[in-house]
Amino acid sequence: MKLSDIKKDLPAELYSILEKDIKELRPSQEKAIESGLFKDKNLLICTPTASGKTLVAEMLMLKTILEKGGKAIYIVPLKALASEKYKEFKKRYGKLINIGLSIGDLDSSDSGLSKMDIIISTSEKMDSLIRHKVKWINEIKVIVVDEIHLLNDPGRGPTLEILLTILKDTTKANILGLSATIGNPKELAEWLNAELVIDTWRPVELKKFVYFNGKNFSKD
Repeated sequence: MKLSDIKKDLPAELYSILEKDIKELRPSQEKAIESGLFKDKNLLICTPTASGKTLVAEMLMLKTILEKGGKAIYIVPLKALASEKYKEFKKRYGKLINIGLSIGDLDSSDSGLSKMDIIISTSEKMDSLIRHKVKWINEIKVIVVDEIHLLNDPGRGPTLEILLTILKDTTKANILGLSATIGNPKELAEWLNAELVIDTWRPVELKKFVYFNGKNFSKD
């Protein structure tokens, strides 16, 4: 599928940005669109690293904000990853929408976030914001959870699960879960009430081999 094939589905401002770097969509991106990405459906995308999951999230967030208003939240497990995504999104979309980063003091409500269209945060910080009863929670239209398999993590999992449970009950937002590795994708998709998107394509072929004492013992 070429990017031009979905031109009619994207806001003109967003399409003009994407077409500078993208001509053809990757398999996971095509599957996500065919599974209802632009049709108000929850999706759980389980595809290899670097297969294009982030672009799926970007298209959903920008399309929703530009066409319907409201906010999108992008939840990540680590502060470093949040900062990385903030820089990427700010560089690409900073002239189009307002992008905020919230990873600091858990006792702060970060009042400036009320003016942001996309808010990038860790699950712990977002949980804190919700508990501070931020007024903009009802404005959330899209919830993206990167590395959603960490729901199974003994440390971060419970916080993320509680956060998602609260957001599911208090908002009407679409949920987009992203992961390269999920042990029970069908069960997780059912819990999220989401369409499951699975694909194995990766930009670089993955090869397994044993290297010992200067010799390669691969089957190839």
